Amino acid sequence: MQEALNAATLAAERNEVPIGAVLVQGDQIIAKTHNAPISMKDPSAHAEIIALRQAAQKLDNYRLSNCSLYVTLEPCCMCVGAIIHARIARLVYAAFDQKMGCVSSQLQLLDQPFFNHRIEHAGGLHEESAVMLLRHFFATKR
Repeated sequence: MQEALNAATLAAERNEVPIGAVLVQGDQIIAKTHNAPISMKDPSAHAEIIALRQAAQKLDNYRLSNCSLYVTLEPCCMCVGAIIHARIARLVYAAFDQKMGCVSSQLQLLDQPFFNHRIEHAGGLHEESAVMLLRHFFATKR
């Protein structure tokens, strides 16, 4: 998660919302990214989506079934959908997103019985650090 927090810090330095993601296979980092919708001019350029794309290219497979994704903020519904389609084995996030979070805060999409793939998930790892990054970023914008 520390690597995802480092990526989130880089996002803030680039004037992007400070969210970072790291995709890991075993003990090897396959992708390390941050939010980039502003710089990429792409509303889907969330850290999770970019990490999934990079990992799929690197592993030459759109199925990432033996990988774990670490992200600094609870994923939104778009990202949860992509995570399900990628068949990620495990999702770990730092901060809960009370506005848009779709893992546990607003919706519990990963716990729905109609999906044919189950993803182990947990939130709260280094939550305080992720929340501090977000608060500082938005405080400087006001």
